[in-house]
Amino acid sequence: MPNIDPDSFNQRGVPYLPGLLGIRVTRIAGQSLAAELAVQQSHLAPNGYLHAGTVVTLADTACGYACIANLPEGAANFTTIELKSNFIGTAREGVIECEAKAVHAGRNTQVWDAEVRHRDSGKLIATFRCTQMILWPKQA
Repeated sequence: MPNIDPDSFNQRGVPYLPGLLGIRVTRIAGQSLAAELAVQQSHLAPNGYLHAGTVVTLADTACGYACIANLPEGAANFTTIELKSNFIGTAREGVIECEAKAVHAGRNTQVWDAEVRHRDSGKLIATFRCTQMILWPKQA
């Protein structure tokens, strides 16, 4: 099992999209993971509202990191095979938070649900579900 300290995930993401956007893991507990993002102008669409891609990236990152923290013993990695999001609200400023929770943590697939909310108001911004395929080392 990999190091599941939140700071290890934060460091892991620095040179990649999660680091570029400023996504920060705040908690890992069993089959759940929380992450957050301080909304900046670069996270908005030209209409001045939170870009859907920002929300999806936060949710997908939270679910992906949670999957890594819960890989079955001996698994090499994972890849996303399906994702779906429903947008309920938006934000222009503040911090948005995401909590990912396992729905199914199997040997070959995992299914994760996540909710993205505005920290101050608690307003629901989006729901998200993804399916991860567990990758195993190739046999010689």
